[in-house]
Amino acid sequence: MQLRSLSTRIVVFFGGLVLVLACGAMGTIMLFASKTADTQVANELAVGERVFARIVADKTEQLAQAAAVLAADFAFREAVASGDHETLVSALDNHGRRIHADLMMMVDLNGKLTASTGARVAQGSGFPYQALLLQARQSGRASGIIVTAQAQYQMVVVAVRAPVIVGWVAMGFKVDDKLANEAGALTGLQVSFLSTFQGGPWHLTGSTLSAPVRAASMSELVTLLGTHPTRPHAPLVGTTNVTSLAILSATPESSAVAVLQRPLAEAQRTARHLQFFLLAMTALGLATALLGSIFIARGITTPLRKLSVIAQAIAGGDYTVAAEATAHDEVGALAQALNQMREAIAARESTITDLAYRDALTQLPNRALFNDRLQQAVAAARREGGAVSVLLLDLDDFQIINTTLGHQNGDLLLQAVARRLQVALTRKSDTLARLGGDEFAILLPNVDSASARRSAVRILEALEPALQIVGHTVDVAGSIGLVAFPEHGDDAPTLMSRVDLSMTVAKRTKSGFAEYSPSYDQSPERLSLLSELRTAVENQQLILFYQPKIDVASGRAVQVEALIRWQHPVRGFVPPDEFIPFAEQTGYIRTISRWVIGTACAQLAEWNRRGIVLGVCINISARDLLNNELPNYIAECMRQHQLAPDTVWLEITESAIMDDPIRAQDNLQRLHALGLKLSIDDFGTGYSSLAYLKRLPVDELKIDKAFVLNMDKDEDDAIIVRSTIELGHNMGLKVVAEGVDHVETLQLLQTWGCDVAQGYYISRPLPVDKLEGWLSAPPWQTVSATPVLAARG
Repeated sequence: MQLRSLSTRIVVFFGGLVLVLACGAMGTIMLFASKTADTQVANELAVGERVFARIVADKTEQLAQAAAVLAADFAFREAVASGDHETLVSALDNHGRRIHADLMMMVDLNGKLTASTGARVAQGSGFPYQALLLQARQSGRASGIIVTAQAQYQMVVVAVRAPVIVGWVAMGFKVDDKLANEAGALTGLQVSFLSTFQGGPWHLTGSTLSAPVRAASMSELVTLLGTHPTRPHAPLVGTTNVTSLAILSATPESSAVAVLQRPLAEAQRTARHLQFFLLAMTALGLATALLGSIFIARGITTPLRKLSVIAQAIAGGDYTVAAEATAHDEVGALAQALNQMREAIAARESTITDLAYRDALTQLPNRALFNDRLQQAVAAARREGGAVSVLLLDLDDFQIINTTLGHQNGDLLLQAVARRLQVALTRKSDTLARLGGDEFAILLPNVDSASARRSAVRILEALEPALQIVGHTVDVAGSIGLVAFPEHGDDAPTLMSRVDLSMTVAKRTKSGFAEYSPSYDQSPERLSLLSELRTAVENQQLILFYQPKIDVASGRAVQVEALIRWQHPVRGFVPPDEFIPFAEQTGYIRTISRWVIGTACAQLAEWNRRGIVLGVCINISARDLLNNELPNYIAECMRQHQLAPDTVWLEITESAIMDDPIRAQDNLQRLHALGLKLSIDDFGTGYSSLAYLKRLPVDELKIDKAFVLNMDKDEDDAIIVRSTIELGHNMGLKVVAEGVDHVETLQLLQTWGCDVAQGYYISRPLPVDKLEGWLSAPPWQTVSATPVLAARG
């Protein structure tokens, strides 16, 4: 039968070779073995085994007596009972040196290690030899051979009584060359100790064999031992020794054996002439194996070398070379598989290349392709002295649309916007790309900033008509940043950085589009503000002023709003408008807010102790509102200062809520559950719907001062304020008017039933000492025909 399978040829050839060699060796040994020599060696080995067993027993007894002496020592027991770790370690170390022990350990009743020497086991960890400890618990002491990854130890565990058992002392001798030499001298045999740990290879831990012959002997020993002996063997006859195994330890995870050997050379001197025959057999087997290996290797390596060349071509991106699959064995199957792999990789790489430069949702160029085209356009403009403009569009309030309509409809909206933008671009050379999320970039080659501004206006106009998304009418608006080469930057990374900054300005100012200006960059002086803010918090440069709020009906002060001030040691007074926005941009506002909350709560607690009844209003930024740790921190401050929850009011702007409505509503619910009062600040300037605000757990609306300042002169402002007061009351909310700077304003608010008023007519923000003076005699003038205001203080 013709053998076509490569694996079949290998199995048949090498199987037959091993069978011939094994049968020849076994027949030779059985035919010419000397019975007399075998008997003599076996007798000597038996005597040596009995002597070895006695040595091991004596060594164990010696170790047990030494452990018992230490366990009976009064000072040692006293140290164990008192838990004196240093005394324990010293006693173990001294006793171990006296008896030349390699391991000294003290174990408590819970099986935890309390002290040790010579072992890399941390104090408080479990005693690593639990089986010995269990045996000792049953009989008062235990001994045995312990196997680790690299060594084995003869160990004993003895109870320490004072007078009841208070712990266990464990000590052991390393099983090494010293012990092997002692046993070899008494038995007249070659003694070797081997161990295996957790299924690993056998390790030689000690032996009487000389260093030059250990490596060769170790191979023979491992062959004789097998993989995991569990019972004593009959004497094993090797090529140079007769070997007996003494099982020292056998567990599922480790084994330790003592190998006792008697050399065969002296006993088999008369049979040495047989070695020539064995040598001839070995030479013949090696020659046969060599010839067969060369034959099979050539049959494998020649086609594999060709396949390797093809594989290297594939690795280099060449998918045109096909492998010849003419053989009918495994090599031929491999060639066929390589061809299939080559075709599959070529197809996938084509797809990946397309996906790498295309946005999967809109099929527009993605960020990678846009950046590549921008770099090429800048390089061409630099060579030719031309211009390049870049527009960056970010949709306004897309997150709200996405949350309201769902992500699937949000994707449909992005596709519709992409189509509108493509129509708005009039030149084929322009590149429209989706950079990610709701950001779109437009590359305008050979276009200066003036023409780019006209393109930005045209794009904004294209977005104005409402979109129909699955039955929903959606208004879409965007904010555009604009930069031009070389006016605003001379390389692609600079242009992209500055167009992003310009877009951020456009979004913040709600101006539609913004062209880059150097003023948008943060100056070095402004960048140093962050480190100075940290110093200000640490060195108490920040202080709180408090602006009173009065109950309009009674004229009494009911609350104060905590307002932060910064008295810089060099700059002098730094207005909040200069450092608060910067702190919000850098994220340091959270640290400042924690300082404000802690300081305001401490001041409120001080007023409570002095009988001054007030509520404190604290402003919460957008970053603070989206911080899930904020409710926990405020709760801790109120608990620390023993404040009633209804005395702390938090003011949150509409815009802060609408940045992330879901997280904001979740944190508002948590703050409301603490009993805190919540106020919507700057009401009327945001874009949130009343239906949404009605679902929020708020207690108060605060009308923005832009409507209050001139309402006594501006009829439109008056209508807005009066309507907002009625709206708030109809929703069950209190209404606060800020910006009360004139007595006429306060009179109108009283007439319309406003609940609380705040403004310069009542009081400017005051430091604590001046505020307390103000509380005793409010300085605003009594208004005639307004009895409410006459009941001051």
